[in-house]
Amino acid sequence: MQTSKSSITALTLGALGVVYGDIGTSVLYAMKQVFDTGLVPLTQDNILGILSIFFWTLTVVVSVKYVMLVLRADNHGEGGLVAMLALALAAVKDKPRLRHTILLVGICGAGLFYGDGVITPAVSILGALEGLLVISPHFKSWIIPITLLILIALFKVQKRGTANIGKFFGPITLVWFVAIAALGVLQIANNPQVLWAISPHYAIQFMFANIGITFVILGAVVLCVTGAEALYADMGHFGKRPIRLAWFWVVMPALILNYFGQGALLISHPEAVKNPFYLMAPQWALIPLLVVATLAAIIASQALITGAFSVTKQVIQMGFLPRMRIEHTSIKETGQIYMPAVNWGLFVMIVITVIMFKNSDALGAAYGIAVCINMLITTSLTFFVIRYSWKYPLILCIAATGWFFVVDIVFLASNLLKIEDGGWFPLLIGAVIFTFMVTWHRGTELVAEAQKADSFSLRDFLQAVFVSPPTRVEGTAVFLTTDADITPNALLHNLKHNKVLHAHNLFVTVRSHEVPWIGLEKRLEVHSLGHHCWQVTINFGFKNDPDVPGSLKTLYGLGFDIDPMTTSYFLSRNKVVSTPGSGMAPWREKLFAQMHHNASDAADFLYLPSNAVVELGSKVEI
Repeated sequence: MQTSKSSITALTLGALGVVYGDIGTSVLYAMKQVFDTGLVPLTQDNILGILSIFFWTLTVVVSVKYVMLVLRADNHGEGGLVAMLALALAAVKDKPRLRHTILLVGICGAGLFYGDGVITPAVSILGALEGLLVISPHFKSWIIPITLLILIALFKVQKRGTANIGKFFGPITLVWFVAIAALGVLQIANNPQVLWAISPHYAIQFMFANIGITFVILGAVVLCVTGAEALYADMGHFGKRPIRLAWFWVVMPALILNYFGQGALLISHPEAVKNPFYLMAPQWALIPLLVVATLAAIIASQALITGAFSVTKQVIQMGFLPRMRIEHTSIKETGQIYMPAVNWGLFVMIVITVIMFKNSDALGAAYGIAVCINMLITTSLTFFVIRYSWKYPLILCIAATGWFFVVDIVFLASNLLKIEDGGWFPLLIGAVIFTFMVTWHRGTELVAEAQKADSFSLRDFLQAVFVSPPTRVEGTAVFLTTDADITPNALLHNLKHNKVLHAHNLFVTVRSHEVPWIGLEKRLEVHSLGHHCWQVTINFGFKNDPDVPGSLKTLYGLGFDIDPMTTSYFLSRNKVVSTPGSGMAPWREKLFAQMHHNASDAADFLYLPSNAVVELGSKVEI
């Protein structure tokens, strides 16, 4: 029992560092953003109303929706938007039109994840470093250069992995939550009347007295729940219980105490509205608080970057992005990966964001819209899961998700007012990524159709070949093909130019499925084609590493083993050419052709040994 408790404690501490970094740093800017609108006079009633709205937003959106409902929708223990999408697609697999719509909505959410991901590190680090202005206004010119230096250092260390530094995330974040809770308690002790804001009466009173103002400021209020999606996304790393324990015992109390502390400070000192978080602290604590806040912001950014690697890998496995180079940074944890293209792409976009928006106030105006859309998408996907997968009655499903749907719509509508002030930026990033995704998916379908139109049936071709068999040479040939029923171009070229066939031939098709993991016992499907030829399908989940040689090692009973010294892997390298026709718009076909050209090497992606790969080229017109 003691071991179990120790494990839960360690996981809960780990969840603090990885899961709650983003939402934990929202205290730096959320309250300030509400009053920066200039629409809410700093009266005691107004402050209590805003605090009540904050409290009930955290309670309804995070505690009830994510912690109590969405965490239940695990996909074989995994969470996140991609996992939820896979669950929803599986639930409506017998409804093709609905399935197609859900797929597009889910991929749109994945695209918006990157828009959110560009803003999160920028606003968190800028918000932390703006504490320098409280120490001295002369530090203003230092904030952006220091932010850029931190970003450079953060992205340069990504290739080393998070295994070594990750163990410090939890303790540092725990210190952060203890610190913000303590700051809040100090201020609440001076104005304990702010605790009355726990009553929904104050929120309701404020909203009915200021309907128009409430609608506008909800775009800033939503900043207090940014990062809530991480609760669900990181479920596979920590499990439901540690995430729930961390939220209810540490994170939520600390956030509530700090927000109420900021409110207590504003009641006594309205002029503190310029930075209520840092102005809560005594003068002697400013520098230590600044250091801890910056570390917390870096940890929040690190969690986002790691999440971007994970989501990108999953989207590639589902066939919506081209292959990219993936490096494993830990020999123990398969989930710890590094993707250079994603890493430096994010870095460039975040640097542009920092230089363009310059401070957390401007970024706060841009922040939130992508978050709200993703929250709405999660709510919608949850409905399809509990209705069609869990088979709950329609009325119950509507009751369970309808309230959250309305809340998400209201928050999104408020955030749409911020489009002109910077909200367009994450939407633009999301739209570009979405275009890449759907173009790649449709382009790969067109390539498959073109190849099938000009191909031969594998079984018929082998029958014809063995009427007058070619010379057989020792060893095993593995022919990689996207369609198990057609003859690989690599086989045709090998017979045409080398005029030999190996003693054993495997025609391997890699299939990605809408589940996170597929175990080794279900990994292979093998069918004999005669003459020591076999058709092999390798099944991977969207979180599995597509290790083809490792999977083929499980082949037993076929009369041979996959000996690395005598096995050759044959790949067809296609050159895609855009042609006029009914495929896609010409610009999309050219975009796909460029993406196809820049895709990382298939041999590396499939973990094929570089000294045993033979690539044979062909041209495909779409």
